Amino acid sequence: MTRLAGRGIADITGEAAECGMLGYGKAEQQTTGIHTRLHARAFAFAQDTAEDDRRVLLVVCDLPLISGGLVAEVLRRLPDGWTESNVMITATHTHCGPGGYFHHALYNSNTGGFRPQTYAAIVDGITEAALAALADLAPAELALAHGELHDVSANRSRRAFDRNPERDRAHFPAAVDPHTTLLSIHRDGRLTGAVHWFPVHNTSMTNTNTLISSDNKGYAAYTWERLEGGTDYLDPEPPSLVTAFAQTNAGDMSPNLNLRPGSGPTENEYENTRLAGTRQQQSAGALLAAATPLTGPLDHRITHLCLSRTEVRPEFTGDGRAHRTGTPVGGAAALAGAWADGKGFRGFREGRNPLWDTLSQRVVYALSPALRDAHAPKALVLPAGPLNTLRPMVQERVPVQLLRIGRLHLLGIPGEVTVVAGLRLRRTVADIIGADLGDVLVASYSNGYFHYVTTPEEYDAQEYEGGSTLFGRWQLAALCQTAADLATALRDGRPVRRGVPEPLPAVRPRRHTPPTDTPPPGRAFGDVLSFARIGDKVTAAFVAAHPNNDLKRGATHLSVERRGTGTTGTGGTWTRVADDNDWSTTFRWARTGPSTSTATVTWTLPKDTAPGVHRIRYHGRSTVTGPFTGTTEPFDVP
Repeated sequence: MTRLAGRGIADITGEAAECGMLGYGKAEQQTTGIHTRLHARAFAFAQDTAEDDRRVLLVVCDLPLISGGLVAEVLRRLPDGWTESNVMITATHTHCGPGGYFHHALYNSNTGGFRPQTYAAIVDGITEAALAALADLAPAELALAHGELHDVSANRSRRAFDRNPERDRAHFPAAVDPHTTLLSIHRDGRLTGAVHWFPVHNTSMTNTNTLISSDNKGYAAYTWERLEGGTDYLDPEPPSLVTAFAQTNAGDMSPNLNLRPGSGPTENEYENTRLAGTRQQQSAGALLAAATPLTGPLDHRITHLCLSRTEVRPEFTGDGRAHRTGTPVGGAAALAGAWADGKGFRGFREGRNPLWDTLSQRVVYALSPALRDAHAPKALVLPAGPLNTLRPMVQERVPVQLLRIGRLHLLGIPGEVTVVAGLRLRRTVADIIGADLGDVLVASYSNGYFHYVTTPEEYDAQEYEGGSTLFGRWQLAALCQTAADLATALRDGRPVRRGVPEPLPAVRPRRHTPPTDTPPPGRAFGDVLSFARIGDKVTAAFVAAHPNNDLKRGATHLSVERRGTGTTGTGGTWTRVADDNDWSTTFRWARTGPSTSTATVTWTLPKDTAPGVHRIRYHGRSTVTGPFTGTTEPFDVP
């Protein structure tokens, strides 16, 4: 049997200006430019035999979340044979990406509604990456390794974690999950692709940041691909190396080691992002030496679970009795936010909320014993279930998926799973399949989104994660029951009942007036307004147009160029040395009037910058004149 593997990467960056960011849910967090671009990284696996055409496709996206609409549209564009069962689309969970790409209204609350431009950019990019991976399928050797990574995550919900039984807590002595996994792809002895799994929130960048950023996991991929693999994201040729840093059960894992937003290991969010990303990349690199060949079949199963009304059998509930999940309701603790990563709304707190606790206990639960059994002791605030009948707010029927790549098993959950909840899901699958626990991973943030998954014990604490477990105390038990059914079907080689997928709601695009661009009096688009160099930082401001006129997907809003020593033209050829995806650059846009704006490009010289003559260029597109470019005067870098 010949194993085939392919890789692909594509830009999925949406609207860089005046678009609400998804993740923190803050109305004031509207995009104002780009720190690093967002990408989809796809990995295809197939078996080249006459009797077995099973195959799987994994796409890891620099996105806050995955929406059901994205998945459905991407699947519609893929060739025959690629279905929701053998395609997993998962998010790194950056909180600094443009929103507005959901069909369910709750997630478009700070974007003014559905944003067709951002949605199209994401769908087009994921599809391009997937098709590139399929076109790249070729004989390859796969390898797998596990390890541990510390000093990157902290448990932001320790009070809830400590309520778990000692057997579970003993599995995580430091209350974090340090488990790392690396799947590497080699051709002719050369590394060409890799996926690294490690659970940590992608929230090193805080809710005060308004630049699009792929955060710590994006930096890890950037470091490995561009600085070590030589990959140039603007090069039309296939990349030499594609690496993704994916999530597992990161629900209560914060990268803010001091349990304050933007704090730990330093007090600088950019430096924290770099350090967390560097440590993940170094972990992945170290695992290469420990990897062993990954062989065995490919397989997959998927089912759709109606979480709002699932009967959970006694063997999964833990108390020997059957229970039912409930309609989705957000708790007061959910609106409080996870304080380690960013506070939520005023008037709410994690744990006790006396007003909402009293109303829920004495009114709602007193009138509805079924609701009490499903949701108590949650202080009910946001009744998403009833609201869904008026306007779809959240997803109730969710896909649960199980992929097999040799001895590696990925359980796709469209939610944020805490480490102990993940442990119970992993044990459920491993015990049935007979797999090593380390070879079973929970692939959180996959194929959709329904908020958090906590253990019943953690749920009772009603910290942020418990308040965000929308379907109640028995939600994890329902997922374990479903995981058991998938694992049994996979083990026995039989199909599983698909269930009923949730139909996509109709979208309500925001009311939108296209931007009108004009330069200030006496100026033209692209004119340099200012230029300064202080130490290792160069800053240039230009007369700008609205960035959303052209998202520059697969291109760049800026370029830093170095002049060569040739004799072409009047001063040699110019070579691009940085663009708007580089860690060393920032692109900021700001309005200066109803139709005027500026673009500010900052380049922080890397330590290995080659000496020579450089210039900074800004590439825009106005609604009046079309494409234009602004260029600074050349400057020397000694």
